[in-house]
Order: sequence, then structure tokens, then C-alpha cells
Amino acid sequence: MKIYTKKGDKGETSLFGGKRVSKDDLRIEAYGTVDELNSVIGTARSFNDNKILDSILGGIQNQLFVLGADLATPSDVKTPAAKRITARDYTSLEGIIDDFESKLRPLKSFILPGGTKGASFLHGARTVCRRAERLVVALRKKEEVSDKAVVFLNRLSDLLFVLARYANEISGVEDIPWKPRIDSDQKE
Repeated sequence: MKIYTKKGDKGETSLFGGKRVSKDDLRIEAYGTVDELNSVIGTARSFNDNKILDSILGGIQNQLFVLGADLATPSDVKTPAAKRITARDYTSLEGIIDDFESKLRPLKSFILPGGTKGASFLHGARTVCRRAERLVVALRKKEEVSDKAVVFLNRLSDLLFVLARYANEISGVEDIPWKPRIDSDQKE
């Protein structure tokens, strides 16, 4: 099987179910950003030596394929082959968040993205996740999209933040606190 099909050479692609749309369609932008998120998480994994963290990130990558399939499948396409995000998917993220947050010192200020390479990429993944969430919200204004997809992305961005902090913690690297600058013109 060849990797290229030439079917997209005119700037269109197929959704699950066969409908052809422009490659700049908001639906394509949304699930393309989910694919980008998956890639950034893969990069974060390459800088991680912790088996538990790696297992969680691998599970997230697999769930992102389900989310991509969900977003690539219009709501009127009814087939058992169409994978969809469920409430169980985001409640499982909540459990992981609670577990890992209990292992971290409470935050006393905002923190800057950074620390270890793995943590830095997880912070980057968080921002890509937030962009994907914004795109899915925008798509939902134009077309029917599951609320569960939005909730999943919202929880996932929280989890990526917690996992970035955890990656720093297990490496003995402190989170970088935000230190607001006080300009002379702001003093009163």
C-alpha cells in the first residue's frame, strides 16, 4: 500500500463517512491540532525515563486517536466503526489528576512553563491542547460536536499541567515561580 493517494492534491480531504471537505475546514483544523498535540506528547515521552509517566502518556496518545476519529466523523454518520469520546474517558483523566496532584506541593503562585526537557514539552503540549479545545468550541458553534470532546480536552490540559509539574518533581527540579515585574510607572 502506498502512503500517497493523490486524493488530496486539490486541497480537499474526506471525513469518516465519505464527505469531502476543504483541508482548511474548521473540523480538519480541530482534529489536525489534536494530531499535533499527540506528536508533542510523543516528544515529551522521548525525554522521560519514568515508566508510570510513560504509561499514562502512552494511554493519552491512544485516546487522542479516538478523539481525532470522533472529530473526523460528522454526528450524522452512524456506524459502530465510528469511535467516540465518552464520559469514562474524561473521568479517568480526573482520577489521574487527583492522584498525581496529591504527590505535588501545593502551588503558591503561578508558574512559568519550563524545568526539565520532558516537563517543558508537557507544558507545550498543554498549550496545544488548549488550542485544540478552542478550535473544537468554535467548530461546535457551526456543527454538531459532542460536548464530551470539549470536556476531555479541558481535563487533558489540566492533566498535562500536573504531569509537567510531576516530571519536574521526580527529577528534583523546582517549578519556576512567576515573578511579576513592578515597573516604576505602576507604583502609586
